[in-house]
Amino acid sequence: MIISLAIMTVLGLVVNALFVRIKLPGLLGMLLLGILLGPYGLDILSPDLLRVSDDLRRLALIIILVRAGLGINKEDLIKVGGPAIRISFIPVLLEGFTIAFLAIRLFGFSFIEGGMLGFIIAAVSPAVIVPQMLKLLDQKIGTDQGVPTLILAGASIDDVFAITLFSAFIGLYTGTNSNLTWQILGIPLSIVLGIGLGVVFGLLLGRLYKHYRMRDTKKVLILLGVAIFMTAIESWLQNRVNIAALLGVMSMGFVLMEQKPDISRRLASKLNKIWVLAEIVLFVLVGAQVDIAIAINAGLLGLLIILIGLSARSIGVFLATLGSHFSWKERLFCVIAYLPKATVQAAIGGIPLSMGIESGGLILALAVVAILFTAPLGAIGMDRTAPILLVQEESEKEVRKPKQARILPEKPPAES
Repeated sequence: MIISLAIMTVLGLVVNALFVRIKLPGLLGMLLLGILLGPYGLDILSPDLLRVSDDLRRLALIIILVRAGLGINKEDLIKVGGPAIRISFIPVLLEGFTIAFLAIRLFGFSFIEGGMLGFIIAAVSPAVIVPQMLKLLDQKIGTDQGVPTLILAGASIDDVFAITLFSAFIGLYTGTNSNLTWQILGIPLSIVLGIGLGVVFGLLLGRLYKHYRMRDTKKVLILLGVAIFMTAIESWLQNRVNIAALLGVMSMGFVLMEQKPDISRRLASKLNKIWVLAEIVLFVLVGAQVDIAIAINAGLLGLLIILIGLSARSIGVFLATLGSHFSWKERLFCVIAYLPKATVQAAIGGIPLSMGIESGGLILALAVVAILFTAPLGAIGMDRTAPILLVQEESEKEVRKPKQARILPEKPPAES
């Protein structure tokens, strides 16, 4: 396994650098590398590494969400509060139920099967979105109106809706849950519990860092350990109550930033360095889950369903930002930023097939198509359109005095 990890890391760095050099997002190169190295490509990666792939990808996602929490500003969050709430559920519901309806009409799915497909596909990818938004925050692009903060907050809750509704349809299929309405009403409770958990641990860590002197490296390790523990709490209680633990992870970083801004900025810098490796692990292993042959079997009809679903999502984004302070350009950027899908689809796309559901193979194929089509589209779209659609704040620069021109003495007139 360690050799596979070394190959993945070295080649990931090389591919990332090459794609950045040709002005394409590095994550696109890492996804393609994962497809090439994975079991559906050259099959170079160790089976032991693939067995722990889920845990490694979750750890990488935790790292970037903690970093995101440390980068959110309270004033920006208050500024985008209303639109952030609306954008967190309107687009995902429109896309999910649109895809479900199309699957019922075009593929003959049952309502339950259509719901499973709809909310597998509808989840956006924080792994693609969050690094792009953090880059915009660092470069102060779109920060004047709080666009990156809006997308960071909305995307994390978007996934809560998608995964909860997918789980509800699984429950309807197995007979363990027969009340879809109750599951939908339980989503706000899941969000509140997740945020509450993050606030509690954020306050505790703030007190710990205040009373005990330790190196920043140890603080980062404790922070990540607590974040992992929070996701474990979610797993332990999932049969009793749903907790949006990943949202809590981001909330913990936000609370810590409000308490200890100086420490939090140093911790964010440390996490940026860890992300160099975590990003490679995340996207290469996501790519390794992708089977091109299955994607081809979905055909053009599958791609059409995904495109119509994205159109419904885009309408949802415009509706969610209607009447807000955002310009039409900023709203258009939000549409583009809400396109990419990767992590959730790779994680749960194969569940219906593993359960023996008749349409499971087609559901997996459409999940793969969604990754291959939307992850590059969204990543490239955000990268190319951010400087065009968003306004960059002017940084305070030292005003340099212009150099005075050197005045040479006039030559005396030549004697005749």
